[in-house]
Amino acid sequence: MKTEDEIVSEFIKNHKIAVLSSVSSDYLPHCAVVGIYAGKNFELFFGTFKSSRKYLNLQKNPKVALVIGWDSGRTVQYEGEVQELHGQAVEEFKKAHLSEMSTAAKYVSSHEAVYFKIVPKWVRYNDVSKDPWDEIVLRF
Repeated sequence: MKTEDEIVSEFIKNHKIAVLSSVSSDYLPHCAVVGIYAGKNFELFFGTFKSSRKYLNLQKNPKVALVIGWDSGRTVQYEGEVQELHGQAVEEFKKAHLSEMSTAAKYVSSHEAVYFKIVPKWVRYNDVSKDPWDEIVLRF
C-alpha cells in the first residue's frame, strides 16, 4: 500500500507541465504554462527567460502557486516559494531536466534563460473521480 507522500509524489513526477501563477508588482495575477521537473522532497524546477512577465514578477514576489494535471479528475494544487538557481545548480538542473524533457534543449543555450527551484509550502492532491473524493494535504 502506498503512503500519501508516495501517491502525491508519483502523480507529480508523471507530469511534465503545470500552470504557474505569480503576482505582478501591481498585484495583478499572471498564469503561464511551464515545463516542470520534480526533484526530491517535493521540490519542483522550471526555466523561463529574463524577458518574461513571470521572471519580472518573481523578482518582486517569490511566492507562487501551481496546478498540475487534471487527468481523469485528479489534480495537484501546489503553493511554494521560488529560488533562482546559479552556478553548478543550473548545470545539474539542465542535465537532469534534459534527460526527461529533451524538447527543452533548444531553450537552455539562450543567454536569457534562467532556472528556478520551487520549495513547497502546501500541496493538495484531489481525485474527484471517486465518491467520496480522495484528498491528501501536505504541509511543509
